[in-house]
Amino acid sequence: MEQLNRIELRGVIGTIKTQTVSGSKMSRFSVATSRAYKDKEGVAQIDTTWHNVIAWENDRIKDLDKLKQGSKVYVLGRLHTQKYVGQDGIEKTSFEVVALRVSIIESDEPLQYEM
Repeated sequence: MEQLNRIELRGVIGTIKTQTVSGSKMSRFSVATSRAYKDKEGVAQIDTTWHNVIAWENDRIKDLDKLKQGSKVYVLGRLHTQKYVGQDGIEKTSFEVVALRVSIIESDEPLQYEM
């Protein structure tokens, strides 16, 4: 059986923090993706999901300094989960996307989504 752990996101950057770790540049940033739909009463709704992304600068991910809050981006990566115990003593699970490719979407047009 072939296994696959792949996630693709097109959205807008929220918070971003770039730093150098052991000589390599790394960014942690959030990406908002939104879905528009009509509820049972026909009222337009927007459902926004925030995704945490980590990207290490390499031959496929360059110029992490160009990523800014509000930038439209395409992210290709894999989903990583991590369990930890919070300060309240409760076990929690965090999810983040480990980026394999990050591209800035240059167009000023709104992002279009196809299902």
